[in-house]
Amino acid sequence: MNELHVEGLTKSYGAGEPVLRGLELTVPAGALAAVLGPSGCGKTTMLRIVAGFLRADAGTVRLGDRLLTGPGVHLPPERRRIGIVPQEGALFPHLSVARNVAFGLKGLDRSERRLRVAELLDLVGLAGYGDRMPHELSGGQQQRIALARALAPRPQLVLLDEPFNALDSALRTGVRSDVRAALRATGATAILVTHDQQEALSIADLVAVVRDGRVAQCASPQDLYRHPADPWIADFVGDAVTLPGTVTPDGTARTPLGPVPLAPTDLRTGTVLLRPEQLRLTDVDCEGAVRGTVTDVCYYGHDAMITVAVEGHPTPVDIRVAGPLAVRPGDETGIRVEGEAALHG
Repeated sequence: MNELHVEGLTKSYGAGEPVLRGLELTVPAGALAAVLGPSGCGKTTMLRIVAGFLRADAGTVRLGDRLLTGPGVHLPPERRRIGIVPQEGALFPHLSVARNVAFGLKGLDRSERRLRVAELLDLVGLAGYGDRMPHELSGGQQQRIALARALAPRPQLVLLDEPFNALDSALRTGVRSDVRAALRATGATAILVTHDQQEALSIADLVAVVRDGRVAQCASPQDLYRHPADPWIADFVGDAVTLPGTVTPDGTARTPLGPVPLAPTDLRTGTVLLRPEQLRLTDVDCEGAVRGTVTDVCYYGHDAMITVAVEGHPTPVDIRVAGPLAVRPGDETGIRVEGEAALHG
């Protein structure tokens, strides 16, 4: 099995503050985990320790039944059976595509290497590209070749270090889907390090949010988005609407937007967390609606964010709507809440 266990990982650089502070992470065999966090949170340091490029100050890294990092143990990178897809592909410019893919294939005769290269090129959708040179490929094609090279030796784990950063937005979505499909086809366990929330939520089985050198929350994309552990995580992984709330006997919260259904909680007061798509614009006189005034409209094509000032709440709330715009700044509108909210202390 290729399950990854990272336990108690600690790392400092010189006499500075620790970059990792007892980081814990488990990635099930065959899963793709996205490690998400702001710059400087420690996600790249963790990746380099797992790869074997850095020594940890403390903690362990296990891959299946093998101890890679631990007290008195530091297996070198070439013995870890880990494939790495770096930023911008980093292909060898003097080698053909086929020779790039075959670079890590040891102990195979020429015909076996040729078959394995052909298999990987077909897997990443670039069959017939073996004789080309890296400079003849687009950025997205280079990233797919980098993935093929990482997968060729059948590693137990694949590490992807922000591999889509250099791609424009039009390419990024397609290449992400191709990479995800290739990983699924091989059953590889993988970690994607990224600071792009949309990227993490759209392709990962698990998302681990790293804050100050620790995993603040690790969950499926759906659970992370709907049930963040605290308001900081909620705001980091997506747009959030926060309101003061007091729990009433019927299990709802009394808020500036009216009564809001709550997920089970033992708290009596706190911060109510909603997503902008849980708010609906209605007629001003609609029963149960709260009155507000539109202050701003940001149109994105597929949807729009409507900002509305609400009496009794010092901060305007954001409402995500789809379809044609029906309001403009200065319009009065009603607001209703759909679905349940989380309450945080």
